[in-house]
Parts: sequence; structure tokens; C-alpha cells
Amino acid sequence: MKIRILSVGQKMPKWIQTGFDDYFKRIQPMLTTQLVELAAAKRAKNPSEANLAQYREQEGQAILSTHNATGREQLWVLDVKGKMISTESLAEKLADAMLQGDDVALVIGGADGVSPEVLAKADMKWSLSALTLPHPLVRVVLMEQLYRAMSINHNHPYHRGN
Repeated sequence: MKIRILSVGQKMPKWIQTGFDDYFKRIQPMLTTQLVELAAAKRAKNPSEANLAQYREQEGQAILSTHNATGREQLWVLDVKGKMISTESLAEKLADAMLQGDDVALVIGGADGVSPEVLAKADMKWSLSALTLPHPLVRVVLMEQLYRAMSINHNHPYHRGN
């Protein structure tokens, strides 16, 4: 199984890159993981609602063109309106995908959200939190949760949950 993180945005702050890289290195023996950075749409200083929809559409096209829809790659989209799941449930979902022989593409959308087209194609819509998180921080939180879930699946002592 392979996880691809399809993330809109490039040039993260150093502290974000450091946190992401730490968990990225840790997870590799358990789960092949790849980060695919997609360019964010060029934004106007004072965008209208129509502009925001256009940005989501442009970024959505980049996401969908990168997603391997013809292969066995599930599309999991991080979305504020998605379902919140526990780390244990995430571990189960990853184990299920492995058993099915599927890869997973995890989408971190742009600053203005994810296009309706991407949401419509999602196999799972997942909310990390009801809190509003800074867009770059989502990368670190996501990698830590993937590492924690894989630690559960590999009986590694990192997770000390229930």
C-alpha cells in the first residue's frame, strides 16, 4: 500500500517542513508515503465569491488530474464538513485499504477549500478537527496521525490510547 498526500501549496515555513519531515521519515518503514505539492491558484488581493469558486475549480482540476482514478487509489479528502474519526478508526480504515490492495490519495485542499468536483469523487470526507487549523499545520497533524495509526497497526508503543 502507498499513501500519496496531494497538497495544494508549496514553500512551507521551515518549522512546518521540520515537523512534517520527522513523521515522514518515521512512517516509511511501515507505509510508503509520498507528498505531491500542487501549485495554488494565483489569488487577487480582494477576491469576489466568483473568484474563490474559480480558485477551487482550478486547484480541483490539478488534484483530479493527479489522482490515479483508473488504478486502485481511494480518494480521501480533508474537509471541514467531513466526518471526524478517531485515530483507532483511521488505523482500521488504513488496514482495510491494505487488505483490499488499494492505495490512498489524501487531499489537502487550498486556502479556500476543495472544489465540489473533488468532494463528489471522494471515497471519504474526513475532518481533522472542528477547529480552524492553519493550512500548513494540517500537513504536520496529518502525518502525525498517519504515523500514529500505523503504529497501532504494527503494535508499536508510540500510541498509548484506550
